[in-house]
Amino acid sequence: MGKKSRVKTQKSGTGATAVVSPKEMMNLISELLQKCSSTAPSPGKEWEEYIQIRGLVEKIRKKQKGMSVMFEGCREDYFSELMGWAAECGASCDGFEISSFADEGYGLKATKDIKAEELFLWIPRKMLMTVESAKNSVLGPLYNQDRILQAMGNVTLALHLLCERANPSSNWLPYIKTLPAEYDTPMYFEDEEVGNLLSTQAIQDVLSQYKNTARQYAYFYKVIHTHPNASKLPLKDAFSFDDYRWAVSSVMTRQNQIPTADGSRVTLALIPLWDMCNHTNGLITTGYNLEDDRCECVALRDYKEGEQIYIFYGTRSNAEFVIHNGFFFEGNAHDRVKIKLGVSKSERLYAMKAEVLARAGIPASSIFALHCNEPPISAQLLAFLRVFCMTEEELKDYLVGDHAINKIFTLGNTEFPVSWENEIKLWTFLETRAALLLKTYKTTSEEDRSMLEKPDLSLHSRIAIKLRLAEKEILERAVSSGRTKRQHFQKQLDEGTPLPLYEESDIALLENADAKLPIILRKLEEEDERLEEEMSLVEMKPDEASLDAYKKTVLNGRCKDLDGTEEDPEVKEIGDEVEKTPEHQDAPCTKRTEDEP
Repeated sequence: MGKKSRVKTQKSGTGATAVVSPKEMMNLISELLQKCSSTAPSPGKEWEEYIQIRGLVEKIRKKQKGMSVMFEGCREDYFSELMGWAAECGASCDGFEISSFADEGYGLKATKDIKAEELFLWIPRKMLMTVESAKNSVLGPLYNQDRILQAMGNVTLALHLLCERANPSSNWLPYIKTLPAEYDTPMYFEDEEVGNLLSTQAIQDVLSQYKNTARQYAYFYKVIHTHPNASKLPLKDAFSFDDYRWAVSSVMTRQNQIPTADGSRVTLALIPLWDMCNHTNGLITTGYNLEDDRCECVALRDYKEGEQIYIFYGTRSNAEFVIHNGFFFEGNAHDRVKIKLGVSKSERLYAMKAEVLARAGIPASSIFALHCNEPPISAQLLAFLRVFCMTEEELKDYLVGDHAINKIFTLGNTEFPVSWENEIKLWTFLETRAALLLKTYKTTSEEDRSMLEKPDLSLHSRIAIKLRLAEKEILERAVSSGRTKRQHFQKQLDEGTPLPLYEESDIALLENADAKLPIILRKLEEEDERLEEEMSLVEMKPDEASLDAYKKTVLNGRCKDLDGTEEDPEVKEIGDEVEKTPEHQDAPCTKRTEDEP
């Protein structure tokens, strides 16, 4: 991002609004730690708790004003130093330069034509800041004793970054000097700007992120000032909340997973220069080459001289981009909103529905997603809704009826409804549920659009309102889609249209409980054709091409999320080779912070 960098020299309290005794500061820190470690607030009280924690933090920030280590000038003043250091370390520096791109801030610009899939950027391990390099640094003794650091690699990286920033001879100073002085994540929002996220699905994560960061800061403030193994850290006289917020945000927006040197496991890393690339829709084009021990990136598409070079961060929703990266991505092909659904245990048919869902590898209660594109629901959510709306007779048919086991595999296939009545019920339910979710927002879509037209709207408020509006638009599309589907299936029922027939197949297998529903089913137009086909299959074996096609089948073209329902793992693992297909991966540039061990 194109922002001013920090001013050099350490200021031991210069410019502070008041002289603060160590005891007074420690009392404030203890109060903050206690507040952030108390039991979770009752539902509806989270905002009140956030305001209280923020009040304590602001009191601490006021007393710490002017205590941070800073650098002179602007971050762009150090870009040439970064490029020179990268060249000395053996990184690629030809074919691109760091440049400013209006609203996107700084990025990489091609200085020559680059072909799609051409290897144009590589960064050797010696340039990377990793958990392993932190262990071998001045932070090592404390790391070996502190369970929080051992459990949370992102926190280790944050403290590692602060220690190296305070070290005038640090090998990573050319990189650290080019990092933004501040970020646009909700950690930097004013409370009224955060208020624009109330009622959105992002608000809980935003409030938790702030609370967890404040708790971590208070904990490590005490550790740095009291732990024997922290006595040599260059942070005792300059460890403000602003410092920690900056370090956590730097890591959160940049951390990635790479293999350790021996390839036996993965570790978190900051990748200088490469992390200057901005995001666009596309495919994963970055990997880790263990043989040459370097991170490598190939071009996402053809780039002409003067064009910005983009990479793909992964299948992230805009809520994730806002929370963990600090931007809203227009035209996000992977945007979605969460929807929590479950079969009530008090329902008479609960046991039967739970059993059918279990056979399909779907939990009886889970968080699903409504997508920004068509269809708005995944195969897994379609299967859940079909079971959710089944009658007792339909449930029996899928439990003990003819070919019950094989019929499980049709649940996620749009071509084979359980019944017309079942389709009508499930789309009516989805339409109603999405409409109810829309009513939880305090503003309408029209009001949000009007707010976005205000020229004096702050950047952070604009980001928040864009996210709020995007969530509503997804829900509005779900309502519209549900209505259209309901009307379509009602017409099928009214006209007496026969249900599509399907062919039982030995190839249709449920691979595991976390998978989508891989289905190879074929609609046959006539019953006689189905019987004839079954007769011929008795003496036929599937050919190799058919089996290969089956192995590649992924319904809805989507992959799993951490909650077991949708896309996008927390941190992309960079494999041994450059990956060119996005399925089952997040971006190599995942930029978020773990909140708790």
